[in-house]
Formats: sequence, C-alpha cells, structure tokens
Amino acid sequence: MRRMTAAVALAMMLAACGGEPGQAQSSAAAAAPEETRPPNVPSQKPAFPGQTRAPKLTTNTAFQVVTVAKGLEHPWGLAFLPDGRMLVSERPGRLRIVTAQGALSPPVAGVPKVATGGQLGLFGLALDPRFAQTRLVYLAYAADAGDGSPLTVARARLAEDAAPRLEDLRVIFRATPARSGTANIGGRLVFAPDGTLFVTVGDRFQSAAMAQTLDNDLGKVVRLNPDGSVPKDNPFVGKAGARPEIWSYGHRNSQAAAIDPWTHRLWTVDHGARGGDEVNIPAAGRNYGWPVITYGEDYSGRPVGAGITAKAGMEQPLYYWDPVIAPSGMAFYDAALFPAWKGSLFVGGLAGEHLARLTLKGERVVGEEWLLADLGERIRDVVVGPDGAIYLLTDSDQGRVLKLAPK
Repeated sequence: MRRMTAAVALAMMLAACGGEPGQAQSSAAAAAPEETRPPNVPSQKPAFPGQTRAPKLTTNTAFQVVTVAKGLEHPWGLAFLPDGRMLVSERPGRLRIVTAQGALSPPVAGVPKVATGGQLGLFGLALDPRFAQTRLVYLAYAADAGDGSPLTVARARLAEDAAPRLEDLRVIFRATPARSGTANIGGRLVFAPDGTLFVTVGDRFQSAAMAQTLDNDLGKVVRLNPDGSVPKDNPFVGKAGARPEIWSYGHRNSQAAAIDPWTHRLWTVDHGARGGDEVNIPAAGRNYGWPVITYGEDYSGRPVGAGITAKAGMEQPLYYWDPVIAPSGMAFYDAALFPAWKGSLFVGGLAGEHLARLTLKGERVVGEEWLLADLGERIRDVVVGPDGAIYLLTDSDQGRVLKLAPK
C-alpha cells in the first residue's frame, strides 16, 4: 500500500510540473538515480534533499534524431532568424546561415577576428529582441588583443542583399582585466524580457580567486543595456570599487544560460572541476561561492580551497552533478510538439556526451533523464525551434545541427 501511495504522489507531482503521468515519467517507487557512477568526493553531502542525483524519470517519449546540417567546425551557438533559418557560430571564428534543408551559406563577412587555441574562439550569439526591425546580432568571442584574449561582446547589423555580411560592428563590452590562457572563457548571451542583455564571463582558470572580488568581470554574470551601457538598477551601481556591470559573482565558467519562460528569471549552468557542475538562478548581487565553496574536487584530486561546500553569505546551487557532465547550452521546453516534455529543462553534456532532461517542480529538480547517450556526441548548444522541435549542436571537427522530432 505504501508503494502505491508513493506512485500516486509522484503522478500528482509530475502533473503539477508539466509531466504527463499517463506517459510514464517512469516509476519512481525505487527512486534510482540516472547517475550511477560514484562521486569524486563521497564524503560531501548535499545541502538539501534532491540537490544531486535526482531519480531517473522517463516519459518513454518516441522521437527521431534528424541531421539538419553537417560539416560545421566546432559549432558553438545557434539562433533562429524570423524566417526559420538558423544563424550558427563556429568556434574558429566563422558565422553561417543554415536553411531548414541544411544548406550552409558561405561564411558571413565582417565577423571580428578571434583568438584561437584551446577553448578560445567565437562563442554564443543572440538576436536583438526587435531583430525584424533592427537586424542586430550580438556575438561573444575571445578577442585577439595584445594584452590577452578578453571575452568580448560586439553587435552588428546582418545584411543579406548580396552576400551575407555584418555591418557597423561595434564592441559593447570587454571583460576586464584582459587575461591570456585558453580555458574558462564563458560566452553565453541571453536577452531578458526587459530588454537587458546577460553575459556569462568565466574565471579564466588561473584567476579563480578573482571571481570573489568585485573590481573585475571574471567569474561573473554581467548585465548590460543593448548599447553596452550599464542599467541603472544593477546591484553594484554606485558601490565603490565594484564594476557596475556585475549582476552576480562567484561563478566558474557558465556556458549555458536561458530565461525561464514561466517566471522570466535567468538560469545558468556552470562547469565545475572534477564534480560540481551547477544549476543556478543568479539573483542580483548574490555570491555563488566559487572557488570558496564547491562540490567535487580539483583536477589534481586535491580539495578546491579548503574543500568546503557551504558558507554563510554564499548561495547553494539549485542542483549539481558529481561526476561532471561538462554542461553547455540549455533550453526550457514550453512547446506543444512533445507534450510529455513540457516544463522540462534540457542541458547539453560535453564530457557526458548526452542531453540531460531535468524534470522541474518549481525551482527544484525532481527527476533526470539522459537522452542520446548512444550517439557518442558532445552536445554544445540546445535550442527549442519555432516548430517546437529541439535543435542541438554537436561539438567536433565535423559538427552537426541535429533536430529531435516526433517519431
């Protein structure tokens, strides 16, 4: 009787958060997690139930994987144009227009020169919310600068009257201080409903401690107006010694960012080292702890800092993975094409080589399902298309645009 009660309770919970109990977000009576590997640091305990290793919940949704386009070199970011074509960035510094039939345009002219090597290159992109009128495209990239390779954001107008090209390119943000090195750059862009632009900035690996100080942009989420000016209601405007563009701090390397379509809040997913990939909802002025608190350990196997996972004044992640999936790209599903997935959060896995589907109940992860693990592909970006299908970028020398469509 107790088992039946648990199953009924689960069905009610899934119905409340968008799942379809009749389509079997699979029996959670056993509550076995999707992740079965041992954690890197078994002695670390989550701060609250369900913070990690959520139970495996599947919807048994039938879908097919369609290759829309191929032959892209380490594609990084994808955005849909109003006519249904896709704008795709390639990490070596190219921008392409991809048709629904998979045809690739020649490289778009006018893309700024980028620094390359390691993780450096051209990263995320976003269209101006009024793109149909302005034709403005925003690009994040590692600039090829004499004093390092700072994360930089530029905007330009996309013209296509002859061949596709960017015109009137203008840099609107450059992370300070400039740093060399080829890791932990950040580079996701997302517009908020109020028209401001969020930018994720990594800690540049060897400058992790700077994520805890406010006199720099490293290890931060930055919030800008579309022209690069600072919104007057940013949390550190007017604070002595603080960069006014900072929205939140204590991040390591967020390569995923999206706006929750129900509450309109920013969510990010942050890379840990060995363990400690984090789902966060960055709030104005809050400190998310890196590198003072984190789950997992350093690449050397030694503790990060003092090896603590909690401290007063520092925020806990909503959810974390240990071992890591190396997250990149995320999208909330609020379309009708896959009813059983409505309300889910999809996160790409690079090292994990899968697409993680998180079942949400409000701001809690209550289930996890790994999709596409059989493909053996690093998932770099996740976007819900205007047709309700889920579009993915695979990170390789011969990267593809994939589409998840009903079977």
